[in-house]
Amino acid sequence: MKKIVYLLAFSIALVSCKEEQKDYVTFSGKITNKNSDSVIISNPQFRFNRVLKVDENGVFKDTMKVTNGFYRLFDGKESTTLYLKNGDDINLTLDTKEFDETIKYTGNGAEENNFIAKAAINQEKLFTDKGLMDLPELDFKAKVSSFVDDFNKEIEGASLDSTFVANQKKNITGLENYLTKMYEDKQYLATKLSKGKESPKFLDYENNAGGTTSLDDLKGKYVYIDLWATWCQPCKNEIPFLKKVEKQYHDKNIEFVSISVDKQRDYQTWKQMIVDKELSGVQLYAKEDRTFMDAYRVSGIPRFILLDPEGNIVDANAPRPSDPKLIELFQSLNI
Repeated sequence: MKKIVYLLAFSIALVSCKEEQKDYVTFSGKITNKNSDSVIISNPQFRFNRVLKVDENGVFKDTMKVTNGFYRLFDGKESTTLYLKNGDDINLTLDTKEFDETIKYTGNGAEENNFIAKAAINQEKLFTDKGLMDLPELDFKAKVSSFVDDFNKEIEGASLDSTFVANQKKNITGLENYLTKMYEDKQYLATKLSKGKESPKFLDYENNAGGTTSLDDLKGKYVYIDLWATWCQPCKNEIPFLKKVEKQYHDKNIEFVSISVDKQRDYQTWKQMIVDKELSGVQLYAKEDRTFMDAYRVSGIPRFILLDPEGNIVDANAPRPSDPKLIELFQSLNI
């Protein structure tokens, strides 16, 4: 009986000494050649934003109660992705002179984050492979498939959080689909939309000056087309440069055509922006018709297109107004 009491007491002691699961993550680190006096951990979806002070030696430490998931770490100049779970105790070291290459995590929760860091470097190498999109189709597919297979083998061979693994497998499938679409779009541009091909048409787009305009109405001059929207900040950043180029070429054999792809709800915003920003050239509204955009495989705006006086393609993805190469192109055509 006495032995049973001792065993029971020992069991109670073990339970009482066992550390309770923390409902927060401890995140610390040291940044060599720091870019700022703080780092920011954020996730807009979770409405989470935390500023961690970095001392003169590049050291920081804080505890955070988080929603388990992915976060962005920003050091004032560069950023990386984190995977944080309550209960983890993670330490980060890096040297900003080789930011991505020197990221290293230790502690509880380090495995997932080291996996992210390594995967980011491998993906960067793939994206910066200038010859990837020019490979024959079979070679392109083989290279991307090999990359995905290596990724999956590595993640399956590691001891990682199941939620993290599911997310990463979803992401790698998304990456493969994205690269495939990029490749198909580039090949389409190089064949169906190559220089000298007849341009796809748009019909009866509303003209801010009155009436409607179709692409065939513009034949006889070079046509520089800007596909944009009022909500698109990069589009609006190009406006001052576009106005400058328009002024420089206002008496030349070229028509500057801006086509708004705004939704109907933003129609009045488009009308007002023409007035407020004193937009010149031919201002058209696509009325949510995507025929022209889809024919040019437009996946992002702004997008610029240059056509010759016969309505044939000069450049299906022409330089932006802010790019000096645009004027060089105009000069080469003696516009």
